[in-house]
Amino acid sequence: MYSVNVRDHFMIAHSFRGEAFGPAQRLHGATYVVDAEFRRPALDPDGMVVDIARATEVLRTVLGELNLRNLDDDPAFAGRNTTTEFMARVVFDRIADRVVAGELGPHAAGLTHLRVRLHESHIAWAAYEGTLPRPVGG
Repeated sequence: MYSVNVRDHFMIAHSFRGEAFGPAQRLHGATYVVDAEFRRPALDPDGMVVDIARATEVLRTVLGELNLRNLDDDPAFAGRNTTTEFMARVVFDRIADRVVAGELGPHAAGLTHLRVRLHESHIAWAAYEGTLPRPVGG
């Protein structure tokens, strides 16, 4: 399996509900370094996994929708604890939607898997990975 990883970051504010979260129940900030790893079993006709420039732009766009936001105020997250694990799935789903929409180019149909890893520090991270749906026309 071949893979290409692109990286960016975003900053958010949020709070959690539940005794398990202790002081994190109060509003606090987080800065996540995000890795998006695209995988496929064979290289495309150009010898690539994915166009790195397009993958970088898609990741930047997805993270831009979240950056510098208080997630507690976002109706999409109402009633949810926006944990690192939860947000890894959110980023995965939003990137997958763009793959399906064709934003990663004509050869993206060969992409089979994506792993999104959110690093909340240099010693702790969470990830979500799964199979990618086929792009439109793919």
